[in-house]
Amino acid sequence: MGRVEPTALFNTVTGLWDDAVLPSLSEFVAIPAVSPAFDPDWAANGHVAAGVAHVRAWIADRGLPGAELEIVQLPGRTPLLLVDIPATPGHEDAGTALLYGHLDKQPPVGGWADGLDAWTPVIRDGRLYGRGAADDGYAGYAAIAAIEALRANGGAHGRCVIMLEACEESGSPDLEPYVRHLTDRLGRVSLVVCLDSGSADYERMWLTTSLRGMVQVTATVKVLNSGQHSGMVSGIVPSSFRVMRQLLDRIEDSATGHIKIAEMHVDVPAGRQGEIQESVATAPGFASAGIPFADGVAPVTGDEVEQVLNNTWGPTLSIIGADGLPLPADAGNVLRPFTTLVLSFRLPPTADSAAALEAVTKALTTDVPYGAHVELTRTEHADGWNAPDLAPWLRAALDSAGQEVFGGPWRTLGVGGSIPFMGLLNGIYPDAQFLATGALGPGSNAHVPDESLHIDYAKKITVAIAKVLDAHAKH
Repeated sequence: MGRVEPTALFNTVTGLWDDAVLPSLSEFVAIPAVSPAFDPDWAANGHVAAGVAHVRAWIADRGLPGAELEIVQLPGRTPLLLVDIPATPGHEDAGTALLYGHLDKQPPVGGWADGLDAWTPVIRDGRLYGRGAADDGYAGYAAIAAIEALRANGGAHGRCVIMLEACEESGSPDLEPYVRHLTDRLGRVSLVVCLDSGSADYERMWLTTSLRGMVQVTATVKVLNSGQHSGMVSGIVPSSFRVMRQLLDRIEDSATGHIKIAEMHVDVPAGRQGEIQESVATAPGFASAGIPFADGVAPVTGDEVEQVLNNTWGPTLSIIGADGLPLPADAGNVLRPFTTLVLSFRLPPTADSAAALEAVTKALTTDVPYGAHVELTRTEHADGWNAPDLAPWLRAALDSAGQEVFGGPWRTLGVGGSIPFMGLLNGIYPDAQFLATGALGPGSNAHVPDESLHIDYAKKITVAIAKVLDAHAKH
């Protein structure tokens, strides 16, 4: 097999997306497959299973020669769709290319624009709107379209295994057991492709080179067994909110946002700093572009390089939930018995998340003011990921994809979120090459209202993945 002609490859991918992918992906959007963390009755409700079954049926109907499909489900865990596609003849020695995505979704949330909602697929202005379109329902479809397009145009690929999990939005608690369970079946994984990442713009291909880790803690400060009239007990009973503020002051400088936990800081590799400077020069303003700041609100810093460093290699704290606080309309003069906050930390890619959690636990529970009771629940942690160096064959394939598909060089991007799969697989397959990319870009609105997939960009990402699979088979 010779070189795949890029125009023919792109035309095939475009036809597959228009005729086969978009109709089925739209149907997938309509399935409310909310991740288990947000739907405790997910198993009984059956939506997660329905989403997995829908994608499985579509792939089965594609008729890829030799493809084996299985919905794997360990006891008490979410289902996982495994698609095993044999190598094109003569390329069996390339090893396994493992392509990853997920089929669970964030909750719908309110506030969608007129004519849009989470479970109604709408194509408007070149985008497919609806929950799960961009994050990350398109991934399995793109992987299959890339393989089909290669085969239709004389390309090659090694053995490809597509793994689509159903609990990524819940922190992927089921993923490691599945990977361990399937290790022997996966064989020698030499390439990992993750399509759950994104881009800073739609003008070029972006590679994700780092992902932050995370620590999450639900902290409750309790001072009373029941609420009391604030006029009768204030000044005698300490406020649970004030105690919580003091504890948070041990963790974060409220004036600057600087995290005081030493275990959450690392040295930024010089190479990553250089990539960030290059990306900012290529796409100025991308770090804060599209963020819906309220009128007059400024970012933490005006320095764009510093913005990217803060978002990718700096630890941060976000308060993402609260309890014990009545709604303003319901608030009486009561000194409340407790305050609960959900603390979400993002960690640098190379930080030890277990050590960070231990340090946070110590800070919140040691020498608590007034002897107030502190309870920590729903604690979790996950390490981040710093990509290994690109092999020459992969770099050359990406260079080719950049020029032939996007019309310019690819760039790198650190992502402030977490994809537990990447660190897990990097640890299990340290010699594999890793490619993290995806179609999440400006206006994709993952996790919030008006989630959408930029269709033309998704097509280009599909072509780029096809070229990488071809190079993987032939290098």
